[in-house]
Amino acid sequence: MYKYFPHTPEDLEEMLTACGITSLEDLSADVPEEIRFKGDYDLPEGKSEIEVRRFFQQLAAQNKPLICFAGAGVYDHYCPAVAQNIIQRSEFLTSYTPYQAEISQGTLHYIFEYQTMMSELTGMPVSNASMYDGTTATAEAMLMAFHAGKKVDTVLLSETVDEKTRKVTETYAKYHGVNIETIPACDGETNFQAMEERLEKGGVAGVILQQPNRFGIIEDFSGVAEKVHNAKALFIINSIAADLAVLRTPGEWGADIAVGEGQSLGLPMAFGGPYIGYMCCTEKLMRKMPGRIVGQTVDNRGQRAFVLTLQAREQHIRRHKATSNICSNESLMALYVTIYMSLMGREGLKEAAQLSYSAAHYLHDALLTLPECHEVYEKPFFNEFLIRYDGDVDALQKRCAEKGFMAGVRISDHEILFAATEKNSREDIDNLIKIMKEDRS
Repeated sequence: MYKYFPHTPEDLEEMLTACGITSLEDLSADVPEEIRFKGDYDLPEGKSEIEVRRFFQQLAAQNKPLICFAGAGVYDHYCPAVAQNIIQRSEFLTSYTPYQAEISQGTLHYIFEYQTMMSELTGMPVSNASMYDGTTATAEAMLMAFHAGKKVDTVLLSETVDEKTRKVTETYAKYHGVNIETIPACDGETNFQAMEERLEKGGVAGVILQQPNRFGIIEDFSGVAEKVHNAKALFIINSIAADLAVLRTPGEWGADIAVGEGQSLGLPMAFGGPYIGYMCCTEKLMRKMPGRIVGQTVDNRGQRAFVLTLQAREQHIRRHKATSNICSNESLMALYVTIYMSLMGREGLKEAAQLSYSAAHYLHDALLTLPECHEVYEKPFFNEFLIRYDGDVDALQKRCAEKGFMAGVRISDHEILFAATEKNSREDIDNLIKIMKEDRS
């Protein structure tokens, strides 16, 4: 009946009988007749392999790769070719949870290594494996603080946290009964005086800050953890993972939960995904953490073995006690990140971060030589910064794109958020500045 379906007519007849119906059409009997599609599907004729390859090559040829100076949470980092080669091995291309430890030692092993590396990177004792992306990881951290709080329902969220992350967190909060209050920004940074005043009023379960913040500014969190903990709240820090190779870690700042986006650890930008959110926390909060934690033990022969130590999903425990999470399909991305960090090593991660820092500061200084570009915040930044542009931002970005450059992310009518990574050479930056000068004249 259907060329690629394994069921025989006899199989179908048996299944229909078991369902108490006489035909496959009876399965859709509840669909109103007036909304059913009765025509022929507009499907093209079948193509040979060479024709299919030619078709997709022609589509791919329409893409115009740009030299990227945009960030806002997604960054164009280099990844060794061997990582992409390994990640495409057939045994890794599955999204399924390794329920049976005895036949999943390879998967459990790399998850264990991922957890170890993320714990070292964030300075936190516990890591899960893993989250959907950095925004949902932050929202889940907000829920952790809410559930850990005793009869308090308010979480403070800094205005300097990425706007996308704030919106997702607020959406989660709305449907879980969490009250989100915004800590205002002052000159591009969190207003810590306003935060402290709100904490003194009580009723706060957690505080969420970002480092570096949405404007690329490196904020000083000295004393923040003490103030938050004195108010019996949890301190949550959101960071871009690669930045932690050189910046002070959330653990060093005294955070209870560290979350953020792991895309910067070698994952391609890929038009928005797939990405990976990381989440690390203190041992005290481990059982409130969503996702899974792989542990190391020994088997009955005394050999090293790996097991799912903590499983807080509804498949494993009572649904009302399960922690909400969307992490199953992230195992492949966790492997990708693990391979990347293994290849780069501690010094390689630092070098890539330092090159990104240097490129961004060179770009920053070059832009400020243009009379139409002005610094918005004179604050320390890492690899991203905000520029005020006296002109049409949309027109500027369109002209730059036509000449092969993605000139930042438009923040407002006259503000552009620029970013640079180790992939941006001085020649790239000089050419961008040259284009902007030519277009100006």
